[in-house]
Amino acid sequence: MKENKMQMIKNKSLSKVDEKFYELKNNKKIALMPFIMAGDPNIEITSEILLKLQENGADLIELGIPYSDPLADGPIIQLSASRALKSGTTPKKVIRLLESLKGKLNIPIILFTYLNPLLCFGFDQFCELASNAGVSGLIIPDLPLEEAYKFSKIVSNHSMDLVLLVAPTTPFERMKKISNNTKGFTYLVSVTGVTGERNKMESRVENLIAKLKGINNNPIAVGFGISTPEHVNKVSEWGADGVIIGSAFVKRISSSSEKDVVNNVGKFCNDMRLAADQRNTNLQN
Repeated sequence: MKENKMQMIKNKSLSKVDEKFYELKNNKKIALMPFIMAGDPNIEITSEILLKLQENGADLIELGIPYSDPLADGPIIQLSASRALKSGTTPKKVIRLLESLKGKLNIPIILFTYLNPLLCFGFDQFCELASNAGVSGLIIPDLPLEEAYKFSKIVSNHSMDLVLLVAPTTPFERMKKISNNTKGFTYLVSVTGVTGERNKMESRVENLIAKLKGINNNPIAVGFGISTPEHVNKVSEWGADGVIIGSAFVKRISSSSEKDVVNNVGKFCNDMRLAADQRNTNLQN
């Protein structure tokens, strides 16, 4: 697998997400990937938040498209989706938002959405529009592996990556199939259950990271439950290549006034960047 990756690098066939993880690995840094919901509290503020996250050290951003039945999400992100829907957010408006930021927003943007809205929109058409707007990847949490093969080809045809998820309950043989078919990185869900802040990271995540690294050379980003600098440090110590922080960002958006929300989110992102960079400092000492 390592030889295949090196050959890809020589052939310059890396995606934008691949390039970002490769760059970070060379610099001995862990990827910081905030999640926010598009349209919460409104599309205009989402635009400002995206730029502020980039300014404060985000390496990639996972941008949610609101959906009325978000099965993988806990209460904080469910409420965020409800607020975004009430503000009139639609997939088309999210794409228009990203189009308006081309040339300003330069880090990889990965859209997080469920399968049903994409099928209603028209999957191929959505991928074409998203790619033209500068999107680098898709995460579809309710897309089963058996269906992912055909959808991944469509996504790849539009120069994007379809990122697949591995859960703590995923059997090893299925984990291998998922890890060998994901693009960009493997999304490791750290807990059994839905998104949301947790008091501590579960120690089994360390074993799951080791298992995945034994399968192939894919970058591994850990999400669900990461909400403090201590969590970031712990996951970094365990060998993860990236951290995905969602509910903690969304909570700060919901608890801030419209006047303060952009700066509050930016400050929290900077705090998480400092925690993520602690890995680089430790390795150099």
